[in-house]
Amino acid sequence: MPSIFQKKPLSVLLQEANDEKRLRRVLGPWSLTALGIGCIIGAGIFVVTGMVARDITGPALIASFLVAGLACVFAAMCCAEFASLAPVAGSAYTYAYASLGEIWAWIIGWDLVLEYSVAAASVANAWSGHVHDLMAIAGLKLPQVLMNTPFAVDPSTGHLVSTGCWLDILALGITLALSVILVLGIKESARFNGLMVFIKVAVVLFVIIAGIPYINPENWKPFAPFGWGGISIFGKLVWGQVSTHGSPVGMMAGAAVLFFAFIGFDSVSTHAEEARNPQRDVPIGIITSLVVATLLYVGVAAVLTGIVPHDQIPEKAAIAAIFASKGLPWARVLVDIGAVVGITSVLMVLLLSQPRVLFAMARDGLLPQGFFGAVHSRFRTPYKSTILTAIVVGIMSSVIPLKILSELVNIGTLLAFVIVCVSIPVMRYTHPDAKRAFRVPGSPVIPILGVLTCLVLMFSLQAGNWYRLIIWLIIGMVVYFTYGRKHSHMNKTSVPLED
Repeated sequence: MPSIFQKKPLSVLLQEANDEKRLRRVLGPWSLTALGIGCIIGAGIFVVTGMVARDITGPALIASFLVAGLACVFAAMCCAEFASLAPVAGSAYTYAYASLGEIWAWIIGWDLVLEYSVAAASVANAWSGHVHDLMAIAGLKLPQVLMNTPFAVDPSTGHLVSTGCWLDILALGITLALSVILVLGIKESARFNGLMVFIKVAVVLFVIIAGIPYINPENWKPFAPFGWGGISIFGKLVWGQVSTHGSPVGMMAGAAVLFFAFIGFDSVSTHAEEARNPQRDVPIGIITSLVVATLLYVGVAAVLTGIVPHDQIPEKAAIAAIFASKGLPWARVLVDIGAVVGITSVLMVLLLSQPRVLFAMARDGLLPQGFFGAVHSRFRTPYKSTILTAIVVGIMSSVIPLKILSELVNIGTLLAFVIVCVSIPVMRYTHPDAKRAFRVPGSPVIPILGVLTCLVLMFSLQAGNWYRLIIWLIIGMVVYFTYGRKHSHMNKTSVPLED
């Protein structure tokens, strides 16, 4: 029986990239960049910013965005090099298989399933909040039992409390509706996403420009009312302060939560198999989308914390509510429309990316290929896994509170980035002559910095996130050793361990 650390040869990956059963190559650099921006700018900027500024960072939200963005820059460059090296579906899962071996590939693939599913559920939940706000302006209202998740997190205690609702019907509905578009084809999905990206970037620029005259610099004093720290190890505070219910607060704690706002850039690499010129266009899409999003985030953070004192920022629909408080109800409507459009594109890209990871794992035999690896004969999309993803995400988004979802996304994503950053020096050593259209500058320094910054942010999260991640990985190990290990194509062939 071959070792569980057996690696997938680079030659096999390149063969899959040219196989006639692969996904359709129709995406150019603009489409890939739009997918990245479409996935990054959404719930993070329209929803999570208000929650973090009020309860965790204060005006230091600006610095938190810069720290989280810096951690992403290191990981983004590593993703870009791998995408130019192995332009196939699967993102970090594929990279880990080629550099570290099958068991690590499984861990990261299983982790990505958690990341994209929970991220999509978070975004659907946030989308519902803004639609409810628009409906309230129009004098419309759904039955109370269908307006929210059954439970919510009490910010004063950190405990779950009952909302009296059955489920969030809007979150469930938008998820299922978007899955129909995704099944029809990647080209159609990319066009729809491009239109939504244009609208939401325009709205974000409006927020920044229109908000500047209302900024009061006194609201930035003190700049870091909760301190600059917030780093903890498995719930034990190492540096900084804690809130009244024991959660870390401060600039670093905010950066750990705000990492949720950046995760979309790695979705670009999941579409490498659908890029026309992946070696060039995927790195362009990853890096450009991350830089643009970071600049927009910092601008919005400055406006949000400058217009009102941080402790007066509302938790839900914060930007829209602040404009309304300044006597600009029309701006509130505009921001809400932009938020709905923007969050819709995020949800669509996440629902688009998840099946590509499942497709790559199924192609290697680690998941049932007849289901997760099935490609529609006409639309050339992984339609079965797309539909299943939508059903699971829809259920999660309609019953689990946003705060729990957003924090669970972060730790899974950070783990994925740690493994990607580790993989770059390994591939440089094992495949020094392989063709790379993009190379991480300063390797191994940049990958090491990526590992360290991601680990610091992981340790800044609450202990409950670690427990949930460990439970999820244990479940994954059971699935791997009972199914994936037995059906792995690498274990059934005589492919050598190295190229």
